[in-house]
Amino acid sequence: MLSNYILEVKNVTKIFRIGGLIFATRFSAVDNVNISLPKDYAEIVSLVGESGSGKTTLARMILGIIKPTSGNILYNGKDIFKIKGKELKEFRKSVQPIFQNPYESVSPFEKVYFYLISTCLKYGLANSKNDADNLINETLNMVGLNPSYIKDKYPHEFSGGELQRIMIARALLSRPRILIADEPVSMIDASLRMEILNIFLELKKRFDMSVLYITHDLATSYYISDKIAIMHRGNIVEYGSIDRVLNDPLHPYTKILLESIPVPDPDKKWKEGISISTLEIKEYELLGCKFAFRCPFVKKNCYEKKPPDIIKDSRMVKCWLYY
Repeated sequence: MLSNYILEVKNVTKIFRIGGLIFATRFSAVDNVNISLPKDYAEIVSLVGESGSGKTTLARMILGIIKPTSGNILYNGKDIFKIKGKELKEFRKSVQPIFQNPYESVSPFEKVYFYLISTCLKYGLANSKNDADNLINETLNMVGLNPSYIKDKYPHEFSGGELQRIMIARALLSRPRILIADEPVSMIDASLRMEILNIFLELKKRFDMSVLYITHDLATSYYISDKIAIMHRGNIVEYGSIDRVLNDPLHPYTKILLESIPVPDPDKKWKEGISISTLEIKEYELLGCKFAFRCPFVKKNCYEKKPPDIIKDSRMVKCWLYY
């Protein structure tokens, strides 16, 4: 079946069981999520939310690391958990990950060049060592690194920013269609973050490469993204163009996220006390909207029934206010 999307996440849910065999609690880390990337042009889509909102669980399902409890994840119209052989290998070449901590992606006992060569061999990207070296050198130059500088070094000999750029280069060797970037700049000095973000913008332009950029940082998402999906307690509560969602937010949670951005003004201090641990448990157990306990516009219906996905002002919003 032909599809207009290179990647489709359709009604995906992931439920974990917490506790013993008898008294286990069912926990929906991802709850009926829909998101897509177009086939005919590249987009950078930010997936934004608090820690524990389900962003990384969703990324791991898109990469095929864990299976959803229900729903489908399609690449070029085919379920990624049903493809095998050449199709599976092509998927893994075409959808590449970049993780938050580059030091956790490598062994301290292996030189980083080993991982670049291994990627070339794994995906059959070069016919000889000379061809592999040329491909690696070209790709390292793309991310602003001198190949001779990294050739014989171990991970601990690089800064976090340098090692993250090496991991981006490793992901780029197979010339993927999609990068799944999970908090790729959160462990890097603020002065270097823009360099990494500009690499993503250049990749989109140069290689027609889409990026799913997973972050808790609204400022960086606004800088690089075409669209944004706001995630809360496993649900995408608002999804649309970056300008519409952040300049004119509809969902109360999106509005609170924007209001929580620190302002450089000593007279505007956060004065409220928050006890999030108890609140989180209640929110996950709600039959209705998981934001109901904190929503300033809450109604009785919000506690009793999940809000539907509603199209309003050219974006999706999951809220009874717009039904």
